[in-house]
Amino acid sequence: MSEIPTILKKLEGTSEQQILVEIEAAYERIDQEQKGWYEKSDFLCPQGCGDCCAHFEPDLMVSEALYMGAWLLEHQPVLAHSVAEEKFPFYDKEHCQFFNPDSSLHCSIYGGRPFICRLFGASGVRSKSGELVWKPCRFYPSEQLAMHIPPLMHRQYSSEELMQIFGTVPPDMGALMSGTDADTVLLRDILPKIIRHLLFIIGMN
Repeated sequence: MSEIPTILKKLEGTSEQQILVEIEAAYERIDQEQKGWYEKSDFLCPQGCGDCCAHFEPDLMVSEALYMGAWLLEHQPVLAHSVAEEKFPFYDKEHCQFFNPDSSLHCSIYGGRPFICRLFGASGVRSKSGELVWKPCRFYPSEQLAMHIPPLMHRQYSSEELMQIFGTVPPDMGALMSGTDADTVLLRDILPKIIRHLLFIIGMN
């Protein structure tokens, strides 16, 4: 089931609607593949961490920005119109513009978050030899890694090691992002324009 059904309906017949359908399908694939990794590995982010949001602002592809804008219009329309005027809710120049320190999830637009936020820490990459490899998030506390059975370290693990430790491997980031845009723009620069664009198209449609 779509998280943005109203916006998709309002964009019916447009290229924007098609892009949103495709990006939502890509996000669904990520969710499904990560679900298998989480269930088999039982390796989750520490509760309430959010350190990956600090000193970080996502670069967005146009497709990601479209989805984020559509998600905001669907779920938080007041905030969406504020962002369209380039007014962000929590921006302190040290965190993502949607980082909420008072929320357990920290992300105030969790359902609309982009690829990097969905894949960070829970996906593997291909090494120079083409092997799928994985490394624990750099923010994961070393003492908690050491308590894992068997103990883990902040280093790269091969597919063979991952199978021995977890009995599975994480999703392949490259495969999950294949076919997506190449160019990206900082969130603060692209999202207000995208929301204004969506509002214009919806009005015209």
